[in-house]
Amino acid sequence: MKFSTLFKTIFVVLCILFPFSLLAVDDPEEMLPNPKAEARAEAIGEQLRCLVCQNESIEDSSSALARDLRKIVREHVAQGESNQHIINWMVQRYGAFIRLRPAFSSSTLLLWSVPFLAPFIGCFIAYFFYYRHKKTLPPHAPLTQEEKKRLNILIKDTHS
Repeated sequence: MKFSTLFKTIFVVLCILFPFSLLAVDDPEEMLPNPKAEARAEAIGEQLRCLVCQNESIEDSSSALARDLRKIVREHVAQGESNQHIINWMVQRYGAFIRLRPAFSSSTLLLWSVPFLAPFIGCFIAYFFYYRHKKTLPPHAPLTQEEKKRLNILIKDTHS
């Protein structure tokens, strides 16, 4: 491979990948100098909801509040606190809503069980309405002699 072709290939790959490296942090000064600590901070930030955007993590959001929360997370990581301790601190300060994936507890039991229970509940409701409707229909009355004669005539006409 020629040097110019290799250089062009590397340049294209870097141009494609470079924007994705900027997704997590708005300001390079936010980043921690230790790559492992930075990776930990990003992993924690991915679990926390931006309270302004509400459907993005603080790592994906560019709001001022998300920027402040990222700085707080990085300060706690730099102090050597555990991931769970940092998340618990955020929950204590901002409430359980800050977690993108709520923890399983007695208060979130219904939230976690609905996806599994919904098909069963739907089948039960369908079964209930089907058989309730079936029971409320009046039974078919037997054919009268005149209806039987007319039916026999119709049957004979179709076979001939």
